[in-house]
Order: sequence, then structure tokens, then C-alpha cells
Amino acid sequence: MFQKVLIANRGEIALRILRTLKGMGLATVVAHHAVDADSPAVLEADESVELHGSTPVAAYLDIAQLVEACRHSGAQAVHPGYGFLAENAAFARALDAAGIVFIGPRSDTIELMGDKVRARTFVAKRDFPVAPSAIEDDDPASFVERARALGAPLLIKPSAGGGGKGMRIVRDLSVLDREIETARREGERYFGDGRLFVERYVERPRHIEVQVMGDAHGQLVHFWERECSVQRRFQKIIEETPSPALSPAQRHEICEAAAGIARAVNYRGAGTVEFIYGAGGEFYFLEMNTRLQVEHPVTEMVTGFDLVREQVRVAQGEPLGYTQADITQSGHAIECRLYAEDAAHDFRPSTGDILCWKPPCGPGVRVDAGVREGQSVGTSFDPMIAKIICHGATRDEAIARSVRALQDTVLLGLTTNARYLARVLQHPEFMEGRADTGMLARCAEELRGAVLEEADTDLAIAAAVLSDRELLRAVRSVPAMHAAMGAWRN
Repeated sequence: MFQKVLIANRGEIALRILRTLKGMGLATVVAHHAVDADSPAVLEADESVELHGSTPVAAYLDIAQLVEACRHSGAQAVHPGYGFLAENAAFARALDAAGIVFIGPRSDTIELMGDKVRARTFVAKRDFPVAPSAIEDDDPASFVERARALGAPLLIKPSAGGGGKGMRIVRDLSVLDREIETARREGERYFGDGRLFVERYVERPRHIEVQVMGDAHGQLVHFWERECSVQRRFQKIIEETPSPALSPAQRHEICEAAAGIARAVNYRGAGTVEFIYGAGGEFYFLEMNTRLQVEHPVTEMVTGFDLVREQVRVAQGEPLGYTQADITQSGHAIECRLYAEDAAHDFRPSTGDILCWKPPCGPGVRVDAGVREGQSVGTSFDPMIAKIICHGATRDEAIARSVRALQDTVLLGLTTNARYLARVLQHPEFMEGRADTGMLARCAEELRGAVLEEADTDLAIAAAVLSDRELLRAVRSVPAMHAAMGAWRN
């Protein structure tokens, strides 16, 4: 059993993990770069260890430093969160060699499922559904011709990819050669691996993923599905569960397929099996993420399980202690990712100091954030500030609560995408449960929103300032020095 756990991450996920660990009675250590020294996760941790590197990101990716941080602090386990080293098999092996537990799957599982080509081949050989494709590794010399034979439209993917980087849709086969070379360069730049594969592109696809959890005793369950179809440039920005696309029979089928894939690889810990879902009800294996997902809170909201707690229990060797029948869905949950970006100007990142931060609250509202007032937000990391998660008895109620929560969010000093997210939630395609992965690009003009003139912006800011009760009270109050004069007269 662990007494102390090191968190090898930052921001909202570091704080979210930390609070669960503290609730379990475990001591916490947060490894951090100097730019995060005043972040909430570092300030709330029992201990912190500073990491050094040529860049902040390089520091968080330094395996040797993190192993030494565990030795120095006495941490018996590491929770990697998501991103950085969460799906790095070498990190898991280095911890294992040092006698430190990696709170995640085994390193061989990470290697197998982290390689899109190997994972796809593994899944296909076990008769789970995969889209028609051409894999470069099978025969590099004939790769382009085999891809062309699939017919348009095609989707090119880097074998080692993630986060949508390097992916390209090809509708005109005359540009296939050029697009393959572009994707190869992007794969090499982002992942150090230019290997590719191509598959038939499903028109107006939806993105459905299934949360799974396995223990070291051979038991595995799923926690139902999430829909993550609302994406901008292959990056998810709104997620929900249950998916409005699925009938009960389809939900059962896709969740059982995901659980079957995870059982086939003898999966341990938390993972997510992702599928592309077509308009005709067909679905194909996309990939498996061998870690906790950004959108895991919506699953927690409808099932009542703390997935981080379950990860820790499994890593300690405990059995799950429950069966599939014990995991039910209650109501509907939606997560919106609040980014420091300007939606009116091509979503360019916004940087600066957080002057005022008042997250929303109310029935069914949860906010996972890793920032505080006065903290500086730069360009070293992903621009996500917080996740706003809302639960309702129905999907309509979850949408209404999400819109209100976004409207109630106050963050001054940075431009955020809060109003853009609210417009997406109120768009007819989303409201009616018809959103697909191309919705944001297709409806860009409708979602753009009005751009205020400078004079109108000044008026809006003045109105907001004058409506702040604390400010008005301060303006109207008698200064302390004058109030202390009492009955004195000159």
C-alpha cells in the first residue's frame, strides 16, 4: 500500500489528482518547473520538487529527474495524469526498475496500444471492427497505390500520432502523394516517427469512446461511453455522456466491443477505447489511450465513481470489487474546455496575468481548474484554463446548466472561449444531438458571434465594473483614516 505518491504533471489535472490522493489519506508530492511554482497544485501539495530543463516542457519530460524526485521524496508511486509522460513506456519501465509503481498500465501494453498500426493490427486479428486501410509498414513500396485503391475520401494518420497532429483528409486522389509527404513531415516533427497509415474516411463521423478499467486479477469493466464529436482541428472541446447518437442496443454493442479489446490485451488500470461512428450505425476502432482522459469527469458525474481513486486502488493490487452490473448511468453530463484563446481571431492564444477568477457554481456544476488569481498564463503549455462540467437529470437540463455556467464564468486579464462554447451548445445541431466532428468547421460563420466595436467594448467593461458590488462598496465607503477621526473637528 502506498503512503506517498508523486504527481508528474501540472495544471488542473495535477490538482484534481492531488485532491483525490489526499482524500485517500496519502501524502502528495508535486514535481514542477519554476513557472508553475505558484500554481494551486504546488501550493496545496504536502511536498514539491522543482524540475529543471531547457524549456518548461523539457523539464516535465525528463525521466531521470522524475525518478530522482521519487527517490529524494520517498514517493512509492507516480501518477502521470495525461499528456507528458502518461503514455511513455520508457517512463513506466524506468520507474519499475527503480522499484516505483507507475499508476497506469504495464509498459508492454503502452507500447502495443500506443502504436496506432500495431494496435489496429492487433484489434483486426481478433475480429473487432476496423476501417478499410493501407498500412505503410506492410509494404512501403506499394503504400501509395494501396492507399489510392481504397478510394476517396481518405484519412492519413501518423502511426505514432496523437491529438490530431499530422492527420490529413484527402478528397481528391490527385493530391494524395503530396498530402502523404506533408503528413510524413509532420509525423517526424511532432513524434520523431514518419510512418503512416491511411484508412477510408467516414463522412460526417462521430467520435465515441468507452472508459474501461481492469485490475491485476483478470477482471475488467467498462464505465459506458462518452461522445467527443465537437472538435476543432481534431481537438476535443466539448464532451458528453451518454451519447445522443446511440440506441440502447448500439450502446451495449460498442461498450462490449471496447471491453473485449481491453480484455484481449489483458489491460490493467484506466484506459479508453475510441471508435469512429458512422451515420448508418457502423463503428470502427480508432485507437486506445492508455491513460486517464481529459474528459473523464463526465463519466464520474453519471456513474458516481472516482476514476483516479480506482486507478490508485488497482495500482496497489486491489481487486475492482464490483461487477459490470454495479456500474449504471444516472442523468446526463457535459464538459466544456475553457481555453485562453480568442475565438474571434482564429483562436489565437491569449496570454497575461489572471486578474480575476470566479468560477461558476450551483447545482450540478463542477469545475476542474489549476489556476488562481495573480497567476501568469504563457505559451509554454496547452492553453486550457479549466474544465466546466455540468450534470442534469436530462440532456436538455445539462445543456441549460452548461450555458448558464459559461455565462457566469468570470476570468479577467485573458480572453477565453467561454462565449464561443455557449454558442456551440445552443446551436441547433448540438441541441438536437446531431453534431459530428466537422460541425465546428461547417458552422464556423454561424458560431463566430458579433465582434464589438472598441467603443461598445469600453461600455461593456464599464458596465461590468460598475455592477460589481464589492467595488461599489469600496468606492462609496469612508476611507479608514477619515472614519477614525470620530468627532474631531478642526
